[in-house]
Amino acid sequence: MTLLRDDGLTAEELAVWRMLQRAQVRITRHLEAELLVAHDLPLASYEVLMQLAEAPARRLRMNDLADRVLLSRSGLTRLIDRLQRDGLVSREACADDARGLFAVLTERGAARLAEATPTYLRGIRAHFLGPLGAGDISRIRSMVAKLDVTAAP
Repeated sequence: MTLLRDDGLTAEELAVWRMLQRAQVRITRHLEAELLVAHDLPLASYEVLMQLAEAPARRLRMNDLADRVLLSRSGLTRLIDRLQRDGLVSREACADDARGLFAVLTERGAARLAEATPTYLRGIRAHFLGPLGAGDISRIRSMVAKLDVTAAP
């Protein structure tokens, strides 16, 4: 069956889009599997811990954290519930917003992140950076920046 399109996309444009999707999923699956095997830590949990570690005072408002890790508010709430049960994060009330909550990285969470980071970085090197040649990173950065309005210059 041929996909009928009247959107003006060429076969090459659609193929590039699909390649981008497959590459992202493949790399993410590899990173997830490696973090789970070595540290029993899902990739989404790693990303939350990393965002908190990089934030001032190791804390972020839940809404801001959800935006940074690309999760829905409800999805982040469930993930934070699990991380809190494991002692990796805590929640704190927001002083200037009675309904607002902060997610805060605990010492145990920081230690778990420190243990998992070498695995994460090796995975990025192996599954993303390794196949690329000299100059590819700057070209990819330039191309992706055109797609991501939040990207730093």
